[in-house]
Amino acid sequence: MLKVGVLGGTGYAGIETVRLLSKHSGVEITRIVSQSFAGQKISDVYQNLRGICDLTCCALDVEDIAENCDLVFTALPHGASKEVIPSLYEKGLKIIDLSGDFRYNDEKVYEKWYGAPHSSPELLKESVYGLCELHRDEIKTHRLIGNPGCYTTCSILALAPLVANRLIDNKSIIIDAKSGVTGAGRGLALPSMFCECTESMKAYKVATHRHTSEIEQELSCLAGEEIMLSFTPHLAPMKRGILATSYASLQAEKSTEELVEIYKKFYQKEKFVRVYEAGTLPEVKHITGSNYVGIGLVVDPRLRRVVVVSCIDNLVKGAAGQAVQNMNLICGFPEDTGLTDAGFYL
Repeated sequence: MLKVGVLGGTGYAGIETVRLLSKHSGVEITRIVSQSFAGQKISDVYQNLRGICDLTCCALDVEDIAENCDLVFTALPHGASKEVIPSLYEKGLKIIDLSGDFRYNDEKVYEKWYGAPHSSPELLKESVYGLCELHRDEIKTHRLIGNPGCYTTCSILALAPLVANRLIDNKSIIIDAKSGVTGAGRGLALPSMFCECTESMKAYKVATHRHTSEIEQELSCLAGEEIMLSFTPHLAPMKRGILATSYASLQAEKSTEELVEIYKKFYQKEKFVRVYEAGTLPEVKHITGSNYVGIGLVVDPRLRRVVVVSCIDNLVKGAAGQAVQNMNLICGFPEDTGLTDAGFYL
């Protein structure tokens, strides 16, 4: 059995990681690190885990983690991971980082969007961007994975076939995305309180959201040229899920049916990507609670523009599920182990 630890196990991404790992046939959770709940059983903090995972949370101790874990998930805040991970990496551990600290190919891009120097730029060269559908072979050979963000996963997978096949004007890309409130994390903050969110919707961090840089990085790699795009996130009055609507101008006339076939071919070997038939589009309730990605599209022939609608669960494919998928790849498990459940729908 693979011995795993979850650092930051009581945040939303962390506890979703614990939930998924608790039913994985090849792993044993040996450590759950939580500074806030050290000494308490995880099943007392999250009582849905009673009798499923009753491990006692502990404070961070790198030596203890190294002795009792083969692999760790670091579900820590941005900035905290890059301070902890170097010590874990030196101990020979495999690491899947759910923060933004090791997602970038260029430390200057990280520093521009996160507003702070990267304390371990040398480790950026050792990390791989953990979007399994695009970097599967690389992921298998590394032991430090920068698990992608939720908006980025939904947006990159929606646009990758168009960019890779040079079907669109790369200067025309606009992404309009909506996220459930769990995307803001579990911390107490006025904007994410119930009365502030329910029966309302708002755009935020317009033209400044950090995930813009991740999307640009990955699409630029596919295109072989620098891509800059417009990305606008919105807070939607739901607990979980992301819906992104992406727009781009086509280089040549294509029908919806033609593009659907291109998408099907591009993702034909991907277990977690569902390409919808022409005339149908994904909805958040189709994927909530699952590791699946729903992608549908429509061509607007009047404007020679393609509109792509994509959906993921921000806590699963956008965080914990993708992290487990990465673990499966680097540890030799079948890639879909522990991740084949259908969505909640209701």
